[in-house]
Amino acid sequence: MTLLLTLLAAVLNMSESAMAHPGHKEAFLNARVIPVNSPAIEPGYLIIENGKIVEVGPMSQWVQDSPAIKTRDCTGQTIMPGLICTHSHIGIQGKGGGGADGSTPIQPEVRILDTIDINNAGFRRALAGGLTCLNIMPGSGHLSSGQTAYVKVRPAKQVEDMLILDANGKPMGGLKMANGTNPQRDAPFPGTRAKSAALVRQAFMDAQDYQRKMDLAGDDPDKRPDRNLKLETLAEVLRGERVVHHHTHRHDDILTVLRLADEFDFRVVLHHVSDGWKVADEIAEAGAPCSIILIDSPGGKQEAVDLAYDTGRILDEAGALVAFHTDDLITDSRWFRRMPALAMRAGLDRQTALESLTINAAKMLDLDHRIGSLEPGKDADFIILDGDPFSIYTNNLATFVDGKQVFDLSDPDDRLYAVGGMGAGNPMRPYLCCIDEGHE
Repeated sequence: MTLLLTLLAAVLNMSESAMAHPGHKEAFLNARVIPVNSPAIEPGYLIIENGKIVEVGPMSQWVQDSPAIKTRDCTGQTIMPGLICTHSHIGIQGKGGGGADGSTPIQPEVRILDTIDINNAGFRRALAGGLTCLNIMPGSGHLSSGQTAYVKVRPAKQVEDMLILDANGKPMGGLKMANGTNPQRDAPFPGTRAKSAALVRQAFMDAQDYQRKMDLAGDDPDKRPDRNLKLETLAEVLRGERVVHHHTHRHDDILTVLRLADEFDFRVVLHHVSDGWKVADEIAEAGAPCSIILIDSPGGKQEAVDLAYDTGRILDEAGALVAFHTDDLITDSRWFRRMPALAMRAGLDRQTALESLTINAAKMLDLDHRIGSLEPGKDADFIILDGDPFSIYTNNLATFVDGKQVFDLSDPDDRLYAVGGMGAGNPMRPYLCCIDEGHE
């Protein structure tokens, strides 16, 4: 049975890569290549085969060892890893799509993959912006709103075609949690910050008890407790198998998250962290990565009143791992590269800015062994730009996922999604977390 499962996992992982590309070598030549994990190469080349990167190097080392290899001249262009957004709501826009129902404040058993609309125009706009991997999450109207989904932005007939699978063939994702004002409302939801923390603490204590009973039962099904999807998911968090992606803005809310993570020993990525600059040392000491937003809640959000452009710099200098996110539709995915560009104006190191869109984000999703840098053996997810990644004048010319070109700026249809308004492609209704439910 163990051998069968191992073979099945290998087939699933192979098919995930093989579904999108032909079996030939392709070389991209004369480009400025930014591997991210090593210095830029100019001029350099990138070779891909079967959806994987097989070689990266300077043009002085380029040898065309086979006439069958397809080449593409990228003179004057920049190649870098595909961008990774650690916090997106693409595909779940519209009432009823984000998991912000009013039945219970803690619902870790809910799976966002069960509501993703693969035909949503947001995916096309994301490709236009150079995004190749997303962490699609439920909204923040609950203390725990459900399981997130890590997806590749690639053509799909069903959501399963987009999901990233682990070594056992299981869809990868974290657990979305939130504190502050968003999950506060009428009963059965909490009305205060203190009650919010108390409810979360009790839920994790229940999960600890559930895990103890499972451990005592061992392989005896008669001794196991009744299956509980809520506690089962929280137990995965306690075992370190699922990371918590935690919406949190105010400095006191951030410290509450760190307190709970320490108490129950779970892994956490802090999201938004508008006040992160106020508690940067505490965040770094706790070893909590931070996924930052620089623009939040059009029209104003009181919790984000002290949001600052130098949060990334301050957190980075304190020693915290830093990434940025779109929270799409809060920020259009096409402007994702502008986030660290603005942070650079406030002093963020350029190398950290590059890492924040790529390898740092991959680390937060436990995917840095597959994506986030241009290295042999990694997935061939990359973009081709016509200038510097952080220049407002730079266009994304092409996006590749698993070695297949999925966006081409010269294609009139793709160009519509790159430069058109929000109505480009399919019409859609914006989704803003809890606003669909009548509260902000």
